[in-house]
Amino acid sequence: MDLKKIQNIHQYKECELVGTDLSETNLNGADLRNANLHSADLSCAYLFQAFLTQANLSGANLSGSDLGNADIRMADLREADLRGADMSEADLSEANLNGADLSYGDLRWVDLYRAQLRDANLSYADLTAADLSDADLTGANLKHADLTRADLRGANLTDANLTDTNLTDAIKY
Repeated sequence: MDLKKIQNIHQYKECELVGTDLSETNLNGADLRNANLHSADLSCAYLFQAFLTQANLSGANLSGSDLGNADIRMADLREADLRGADMSEADLSEANLNGADLSYGDLRWVDLYRAQLRDANLSYADLTAADLSDADLTGANLKHADLTRADLRGANLTDANLTDTNLTDAIKY
């Protein structure tokens, strides 16, 4: 695939990019809706304000990437590596993040409404003012996470590890 050609126009909509190395690539504002990025390497990529709605990012490496203000609604991020990623103000509502590693991530003001986060690793993540309403956090690791002012109404925290989690002013009911 000629990545230079599509990089110039930032149109990846519905593209097959399975296993592609896009590490450190500037994809700010790119249209990746419905793209198949299964097991792709997007580590340290720039995806600020990118459109990833319903994209398949399962098993992808997004560690250290910038996903701030990105539209990631209903995306498949199962088992994705998002360690240390900046996802501040991103919309991940109804996304599937089961088994994903979001440890040490910047998730301030992120929208995770009705997101699936079963067995996800959110240890040391900053979830200040995050919307986790109706999210499924069953078995999630939230050890040392910051959930200050987070909205947890209707969230399922069954068997979640909340050791040393900061829940100051969190909305729980």
